[in-house]
Amino acid sequence: MENKDRLAFGRKNYILMLVGIVVLVIGFIIMTLDTEQYGLGFMGITLGPLVVLAGFVIEFFAILVKDKNHQ
Repeated sequence: MENKDRLAFGRKNYILMLVGIVVLVIGFIIMTLDTEQYGLGFMGITLGPLVVLAGFVIEFFAILVKDKNHQ
């Protein structure tokens, strides 16, 4: 019988997921801080989307990484 009380991921996965969410939020905040009209400045067009992309890469990695302590 399987133990149904265990979580799907290990502690390392959940920590990486939280870091990814924080990076995503920071990226969206950076995009809103752009002072150019319609957000067409460096922060709204380049920096913010790159930070958001990095957040999605962290989330993808968090799902795929195998925690050695979690069986």
